[in-house]
Amino acid sequence: MAPERSAGSPAHRPKAVDGGRSALRWAMGLAAAGVLVIYTSVDTTPAAPTTAAAGPAAASASAFVPPSRSAPAAPAMPRSKPVRIRIPSLFVEAPFTELGLTASGQLAAPPAGDRNLVGWFKNGPTPGERGSAVVAGHVDTTTGPAVFLMLHVMRPGSTVEITRADGTVAVFSVDSVQTFAKNAFPDKQVYADTPDAELRLITCAGEYDRKTHDYADNVVVFAHLQSSRTA
Repeated sequence: MAPERSAGSPAHRPKAVDGGRSALRWAMGLAAAGVLVIYTSVDTTPAAPTTAAAGPAAASASAFVPPSRSAPAAPAMPRSKPVRIRIPSLFVEAPFTELGLTASGQLAAPPAGDRNLVGWFKNGPTPGERGSAVVAGHVDTTTGPAVFLMLHVMRPGSTVEITRADGTVAVFSVDSVQTFAKNAFPDKQVYADTPDAELRLITCAGEYDRKTHDYADNVVVFAHLQSSRTA
């Protein structure tokens, strides 16, 4: 599987945020460019792929339920690149790589050879900055399970800690974990601009199709900035 494989050519390309603030103009470009990029399998061998257990029944865009919060979001942080992610409930700790666009205008995927690596769309908001920061990771690779294998088991209230280049840690609280069919993915709800600092963690799930080398669904973790601290 080519890491940059996508369901089709994007109608728009993501654009850099202006002055450290996210904008809806990059969001829909990212949705078109990247929603099926990271989340296609990298398995090309005859052996059965390692897959995550199926999550909740896939939801259509019309059935999307906005995440609810138990507490208001913390004030947004200045722009600073993410360095490392930690998800205590999943025993995940992994470094970041930056994700850009391929020559064909599609969102590139993290290197398939590294099972413990997540990617952040570098022209979108940084984690902790106002807007929806997008972090993606593989569920498996040709060599076995990958960093976001168990993403579907996260629960509301779980925390995600992202260490940033400026020496701060953005702590996010999970609001909702939802599974969507890829052919009914709610782009606007996932990628739209937001008035405060939010986080989206995305990977694949569901049935694996050997013909297309793709999974049927996407798991999306919706979270908001709960607090921040010095690393």
